[in-house]
Amino acid sequence: MSIKSKIRAIKDFPKPGVMFRDFSTLFADPEGIKMILDSFKQKYSTREDIDLIVGIESRGFIVGSLIASVLNKGFVMIRKPGKLPGEVLSQSYDLEYGKASVEIHKDAFPSGSRILIVDDLIATGGTAIAAMSLVEQLEGIVTELAFIVDLPDLGGSKKITHDGYKIFYLTQFEGS
Repeated sequence: MSIKSKIRAIKDFPKPGVMFRDFSTLFADPEGIKMILDSFKQKYSTREDIDLIVGIESRGFIVGSLIASVLNKGFVMIRKPGKLPGEVLSQSYDLEYGKASVEIHKDAFPSGSRILIVDDLIATGGTAIAAMSLVEQLEGIVTELAFIVDLPDLGGSKKITHDGYKIFYLTQFEGS
């Protein structure tokens, strides 16, 4: 079985016309978690240009903390507004119908830290680009972005690679 086959598709959620990729089935499957970890460990275990893993709320916390554990790296959270207790930096980004923002602690890591940004999937890229901006505002170096799934038809991975950043994903759902 593939990772892709372990992700459930739910039509018309959260609104008509959307095909939601539900990762709960993947995360509930011990073999699915093992597949994720083995794939990311194979990709990143010999990389010397990663100091920390940064995960984007909320499923990026699951994936990112697992990757941090197998790579013996620290883990930093990028959260929705109002969820972090200390001084934060905030970055807004566009949604299909409005705006959203994410935050990171101002003291999340030392200047010059080399960062792997992790989330479950890349769609339009808004959240990932906001996360990159936060890391760079703290003078971190984005070495790469890693996802379980790329939805290439929504253009996020293309935006990121067009700007010169590296991206890695385990599988794609085209036409989604």
